[in-house]
Amino acid sequence: MLGILGKKIGMTRIYDEKGLVVPVTVVEAGPCPVLQVKREATDGYCALQIGFGSKKAKNTTKAELGHLKKAGAAPQKIVRELRVDDTGEFEAGGNVDVSIFEPGDIVDVTGVSKGRGFAGAIKRHNSSRGPESHGSRYHRRPGSMGASSDPSRVFKGKKSPGQMGAKRSTTQGMRVVKVDKERNVLVLRGAVPGHNSGYVLIHKSAKAAAKAARHAKK
Repeated sequence: MLGILGKKIGMTRIYDEKGLVVPVTVVEAGPCPVLQVKREATDGYCALQIGFGSKKAKNTTKAELGHLKKAGAAPQKIVRELRVDDTGEFEAGGNVDVSIFEPGDIVDVTGVSKGRGFAGAIKRHNSSRGPESHGSRYHRRPGSMGASSDPSRVFKGKKSPGQMGAKRSTTQGMRVVKVDKERNVLVLRGAVPGHNSGYVLIHKSAKAAAKAARHAKK
């Protein structure tokens, strides 16, 4: 689905037409230069390669500089490829901006979640704690690890302590509240994965598009 790269600015609140508080996330989105257009006839599938954020040329490889030169673009900090249904209206050297979205659109947002370090099973997996009484010696432990002689091992996937967060995460079904085309800003209802100034990918929801297509057929 067509999307755009951006940077999370932070969260705030707005009031809707009924005067109710709506928590929103403000994202600086694009404009993203189109670095390459892949088409069915030449590449076997349709996709757009877009970039976001600037970086120094000295930190860019010669191969990347040559690739960017074809599109007439400056070195990009983040480069992503998006599969699209049709690339007819896009050309290398063009831009993708927030105008692809309208208030009310349903989008999915992908980013890297906040790293919480090494966490126990209660914080990491919302496990129940043991008795708090004196002498129980079982307050915040992860729980039984399984059988004894058979199978004599811990099954894969056991919810145990470990690294929490700092992983690729996607929040689905977020609604676009406001689009500011002059300042390249999107206002999304709810929380976006990651910390402030973290990079995110915003693309139109495939589930919402499929649902709309089903209703159109009816």
